[in-house]
Amino acid sequence: MLDRSMTDPTPQDAAGAAPVSERIRARLIESGQRFHANDNISAVLREGELEALRREVAERMQGVLSALVIDTAADHNTAETAKRVAKMFVDEVFAGRYRPAPELTTFPNVSRLNELMIVGPITVRSACSHHLCPIIGRVWIGVLPNASSELIGLSKYARLTDWIMSRPQIQEEAVVMLADELERRIRPDGLAVVMEADHFCMHWRGVKDDQSVMTNSVMRGAFRTNSDLRREFLSLRRAERA
Repeated sequence: MLDRSMTDPTPQDAAGAAPVSERIRARLIESGQRFHANDNISAVLREGELEALRREVAERMQGVLSALVIDTAADHNTAETAKRVAKMFVDEVFAGRYRPAPELTTFPNVSRLNELMIVGPITVRSACSHHLCPIIGRVWIGVLPNASSELIGLSKYARLTDWIMSRPQIQEEAVVMLADELERRIRPDGLAVVMEADHFCMHWRGVKDDQSVMTNSVMRGAFRTNSDLRREFLSLRRAERA
């Protein structure tokens, strides 16, 4: 069941309408669509709403800076910080929430390829949904196609990975979401995803441990049932990593 709780109300816009975030939220609730931090909500957005959302985020961010007792009027370094942060969140680091999936041209497996293919390492940049701190790492993708699989170009793996990762989330869920999306589009006999990343919520705060790295893997189809195939993928991935 969706959480229907609202955030603190914001003033109405110049036209007297509810803030754009409230209009989008109401549309999501009405359609029964989840809107967790790592969900994509592009399907309910209307023309011009991203620009309006960016302005609203900037206004709210200005309130955060004020609550932190930062004199943005006198401090030239922070005078435009609220606008910069809003643009960064909406257009860049969380863009995977607000932009539709990238179009990926697929082509049939005419040559009936059925050997292991490995893509990576793909550099990934995400954010921890607990503290909004950066997650920086690499992803390796293993694909075992079949005669009916759809094939995609090398750069398309990177585009799809970036779209999935550009949202606040936890790494354990991110690799599953990426695997689901790839499996849906390619329909292979086997799919493997490994992600290795540094979490700045540990480097920057808390215990301030700059050595810990998290590694997660998802194995589907033949990679789950065939131990030899799984070992081949993991060994080639380690060789590439070295």
